[in-house]
Amino acid sequence: MSAPPGLSRLVAEGVTLGYGDAPVVSELSVAVPPGSFTVIIGPNACGKSTLLRALSRLLAPTAGRVVLDGRTISAHPAKEVARRLGLLPQSALAPDGITVADLVARGRYPHQSLLRQWSNADEVAVREALEATGTTELATRPVDALSGGQRQRVWVAMVLAQQTDLLLLDEPTTFLDIAHQVELMELFADLHTRGRTIVAVLHDLNHAARYADHVVAMRDGRIVAQGSPREVITTERVEEVYGLPNVVIDDPVTGGPLVVPLRGGARVAGAGT
Repeated sequence: MSAPPGLSRLVAEGVTLGYGDAPVVSELSVAVPPGSFTVIIGPNACGKSTLLRALSRLLAPTAGRVVLDGRTISAHPAKEVARRLGLLPQSALAPDGITVADLVARGRYPHQSLLRQWSNADEVAVREALEATGTTELATRPVDALSGGQRQRVWVAMVLAQQTDLLLLDEPTTFLDIAHQVELMELFADLHTRGRTIVAVLHDLNHAARYADHVVAMRDGRIVAQGSPREVITTERVEEVYGLPNVVIDDPVTGGPLVVPLRGGARVAGAGT
């Protein structure tokens, strides 16, 4: 069920990752299928965000390596990496007083140089990113005056302004109500349809089941399963990974898996999808 490593632009090869002397992930290998919408799932502290940080070059492995487009990612200049992949971190902080438009414009930084200053193409990229995330009307407001949900959409706009083919998203629906969660997931689905490769860490299994075409399930710093949502999101696997009694049924809208948690450790006769 694993993706063929030779076909992927972004690969982790036997990586060990951690902070200080404490390894969080040990000897893990994973390849992001090209053109996929890959979602990483798993309980808190299982290594999902740590893996995403390594894939984005923010965290250097203590063993193994991350490969981007055939080269060890650390061998690429930082600006070159930022032109190839965009990252939405879990807890992004904006400079005090910065406006929405100025923050989103920072997504164009990788495209700037001494010979290429701000251009009409940059203006268009920022405008389209604001429009795509529904934040155009917020453009002149300070980021620190926004609600949590508004701030999250602004950060997504900044990543979109980078116009990269690879998007790495760490819990992108954090702080959003259900309507805005679905709106944002639909935006990512549209970007995927248009050719972007997306890797997202999500807590909502039903979002993963509905929007992903490749799911990676983690527990205790290791990958326990990967494949299509139907292959990975099963009653047995959800209980193995999360310790959660559940039943997986068919989503009445998409026909894919839909996780229904059970109360009080109850079991459903014949459950085992």
